[in-house]
Amino acid sequence: MSRNAESTAFRSALEVIRAVEPRVADAIGAELADQRESLKLIASENYASPATLLTMGNWFSDKYAEGTVGRRFYAGCQNVDTVEALAAEHAKELFGASHAYVQPHSGIDANLVAFWAVLADRVESPALKKAQVRQVNDLTEADWFALRRELGNQRMLGMSLDAGGHLTHGFRPNISGKMFDQRSYGTDPATGLIDYDRVAEAAREFKPLILVAGYSAYPRKVNFRIMREIADSVGATFMVDMAHFAGLVAGKVFTGDFDPVPHAHIVTTTTHKSLRGPRGGMVLCGPELADQVDRGCPMVLGGPLPHVMAAKAVALAEARRPDFADYAQRIVDNAQALAEGLLRRGTTLVTGGTDNHLVLLDVSGHGLTGRQAEQALLDSGIVTNRNAVPQDRNGAWYTSGIRIGTPALTTRGLGTAEMDATAELIHTVLSQTTPGANADGTPSKAKYVLDPAVADSVAKQATDLLAGFPLYPTVTLD
Repeated sequence: MSRNAESTAFRSALEVIRAVEPRVADAIGAELADQRESLKLIASENYASPATLLTMGNWFSDKYAEGTVGRRFYAGCQNVDTVEALAAEHAKELFGASHAYVQPHSGIDANLVAFWAVLADRVESPALKKAQVRQVNDLTEADWFALRRELGNQRMLGMSLDAGGHLTHGFRPNISGKMFDQRSYGTDPATGLIDYDRVAEAAREFKPLILVAGYSAYPRKVNFRIMREIADSVGATFMVDMAHFAGLVAGKVFTGDFDPVPHAHIVTTTTHKSLRGPRGGMVLCGPELADQVDRGCPMVLGGPLPHVMAAKAVALAEARRPDFADYAQRIVDNAQALAEGLLRRGTTLVTGGTDNHLVLLDVSGHGLTGRQAEQALLDSGIVTNRNAVPQDRNGAWYTSGIRIGTPALTTRGLGTAEMDATAELIHTVLSQTTPGANADGTPSKAKYVLDPAVADSVAKQATDLLAGFPLYPTVTLD
């Protein structure tokens, strides 16, 4: 697409929006400006292509399409069928899966679909069988009571939140922690790595219905062959949440034992993050779970979002191009260069490095909480997020860690030399920041002290670093 075509498309869209609510148009423009000027190091964020972004703003947004391809509850869905089938086709080819369900609105929704599919497939309950029909309103109170009792007795074993797991892997405040009798496996206290023998021991003792692998803040590969063997040894369904590293699987950076699709019974993912598509979710599985997965709407999901499914089709088509494999490898190269740069400057990293797209810093050595470090970095033009570290003494809110990732900066074209420069900027901020105090003089876990001159200097250096790697260079709004 020509530079003029993309600029015209976005400028025209903003003109139409501005005619109705100019403040929204201004906010959209401001967001682009902010993203262009900041070092985006949030591991779960990326930059979707102009084609993907433009695909979401169209008439598909006006369609209701409950059901699946060819089996809708609404008439007039033939064009929705086309884009949903295309997205599923690209997903199956990209990941080597026999079935793909592209309707989930998010990663959490994808996990809920997977949980219910496994429960429906594995739990022999009259109430559950009745719940699988479309007319859920036909269930009596006695049916619901029996269903809740049956489902409440099921067990899930997943990675703990402080070890790098996700809140949907059984964290108590999340619905997954309420649906299941849940237990977590952690990491080796000395190395921060998964101890597969301990996972196997926990599985033998707990005997879960579902064994979950995958992570949101674990900076290493997972051996999915071993995890499947553990699941098989106790008769568990093996589920992998690859939301964070799906792009590395799609780009064939993770293969063999480290590719979850050949080993798991069911795989969930988001379609953004390292996959660089629209915000949304997806489920991959074999034929034995396909029928249950396809019941995601209306069992768990609301109406599908056809405009987002269309954007998923575009992004997945992009990921099937040869240059995506190069992009995926550069993500890992950049993460490792960033980790090495931080280590050389004395920063403590959980597990001592990374095998994937993310790096987890333990900032307690700087005397800071994750919340203090996160805000100090943001003041300096570096966007990160605080994150718990194993056995975190500051808990899940203040934390002791900072999670950073390289998918977004890699999309902009930054390489390993720029990652070392980025490590220097991060080190400067963390080494110059000190904890603050509350009004009564007690130590604060949120307040901090950073010389504004240091923050301004780092922010300027960050802007200068990004100047050679413009974001959406084909798009001008003025």
